[in-house]
Amino acid sequence: MLIAAVSGRALAAAARRAGYAPLVADLFGDCDTRALAARAERVPGSLGRGPDGPALRAALARLAAGRAPVGLVYGSGFERRPALLRALARHHPLLGNAPETVARLKDPFAFAELCRACAVPHPPVALEAGPPETGEGAWLEKRAGGAGGSHVRPARRRRVRPPRYLQRKAAGRPVSALFLGDGAASRILGFSEQWAAPAPGEPYRYGGAAFPAATAPHTAALAAAVERLSHAAGLVGLNSADFLLREDGFDLLEINPRPGATLDLFADTPALFAWHLEACRGRLPAPAPAPAPASTQAPPGAAAASVVYAPRDFVLAADFSWPDWAADRQPPGPVAGGAPFCTVLARAPDVLDAREQLQRRMVQILALTEARR
Repeated sequence: MLIAAVSGRALAAAARRAGYAPLVADLFGDCDTRALAARAERVPGSLGRGPDGPALRAALARLAAGRAPVGLVYGSGFERRPALLRALARHHPLLGNAPETVARLKDPFAFAELCRACAVPHPPVALEAGPPETGEGAWLEKRAGGAGGSHVRPARRRRVRPPRYLQRKAAGRPVSALFLGDGAASRILGFSEQWAAPAPGEPYRYGGAAFPAATAPHTAALAAAVERLSHAAGLVGLNSADFLLREDGFDLLEINPRPGATLDLFADTPALFAWHLEACRGRLPAPAPAPAPASTQAPPGAAAASVVYAPRDFVLAADFSWPDWAADRQPPGPVAGGAPFCTVLARAPDVLDAREQLQRRMVQILALTEARR
């Protein structure tokens, strides 16, 4: 199975759990990605732009040589690159949403129109913020096709030009729905709550997520919104929908039409990758069996994952001992301050325990790097 993404480790792990041999092309070439993959190549690119097109095409051709890949599953890095997806599709069957679907959902004005047509609340978007809603803090400035939150900042100008755009600032608790689509219907697999890891100039930089998230009393309304949009857009495979939840309602911020950042939270679902492939072929999995009565039911369990950003420049030692709960393990060498260093994972009986464990481990991994300086 060919995998292409900014970081392919989570997809490679999901593919391996489903019995596939991952052939991975990504920007990092992390040690655990290479351990999971049958073959792996690191390609040039950037977090904001994604992989370099010609380099990625050449890497995928080398990875596929002498093998017969089932197809290509793509992750993040293509939100602004439908033309690159079309080029890849000429050589490898895409197991995910069509490039035209990605382009439609990542065009902020086309997506806003889709939300209006489906009666799903969505903050207004504009290229110019007119009165009376001007002033710093009333609007956010974003980049079309941006991912990871680093491109989002409070708007300090009334007028922008594409690919930048303005979105009316909305209040609420960030909750993401991971769901499957078969081109017509959808099925939500779970809700996770997300948080930011602010940095200078990047107040909305992605921090992490925890599963499950409390969504009552809006659960049914969120599922209905996902169903309407999934049907209207013809979404297939794994996707995620990012909401802001309030006591009196919610807003949908965006849909990510590919497997997203919360895959690690569903690592206990070995069929997840197989479900993605089946949904891409137009078949949703059978509904889960009804839960046992509460008196006999085991604790549901919770999971949390967070990106650890390097607090300063340092050099990762060759003999650095990675804990079992750390993923996206960089090879030895220099690490730039502010860059993603690794992902920390935690599992516990409930969300509070998982998040507390996560915080302890984030402190611990940074202490380990300081000890090896």
